Amino acid sequence: TRTVATAVACHHSEKAATMPITWHTLHHSALSTRDLYALLELRSRVFVVEQNCAYQDVDGQDLSADTHHLLARQDGQLLAYLRLLDPSTQGGEVVIGRVLTAPAARGSGLGHALMEHAIEACARLWPGRPIYLSAQAHLQGYYGRYGFLAVTEPYLEDNIPHIGMRRAVA
Repeated sequence: TRTVATAVACHHSEKAATMPITWHTLHHSALSTRDLYALLELRSRVFVVEQNCAYQDVDGQDLSADTHHLLARQDGQLLAYLRLLDPSTQGGEVVIGRVLTAPAARGSGLGHALMEHAIEACARLWPGRPIYLSAQAHLQGYYGRYGFLAVTEPYLEDNIPHIGMRRAVA
């Protein structure tokens, strides 16, 4: 757990804009009940409700093998999240998934910090492993900034165009 003093301009208050973001990279066994509830609630709010995708979010991978969860909190609120799947269960590469930023924190740069923390966590937890993610196709350029290259043709996932992207070992 690290506290990073970054100002994130959230839409809900001026006070929140000056509070530090606390980053947590947690093995699934270290998730508290509150952590698990918060991340599942935010994933449901963003992916199921906001993006109107009825799908099985709780897929059995959140609590398996060496899965880790990256959470960004500000004043106790979960503002950004992603999941890191163990390469031993994913054909040898780390898989980043369930990437999201809470609506109140969008446009603040928090998503960029999330990706930087994710890449650092992957290098620390699984050195020498490539990283794969299934990106919404319109975000290909965004992930390209972090060294991810398209490795598939676009495809539909939950009626949203996606593209497989991989970041080679640095």
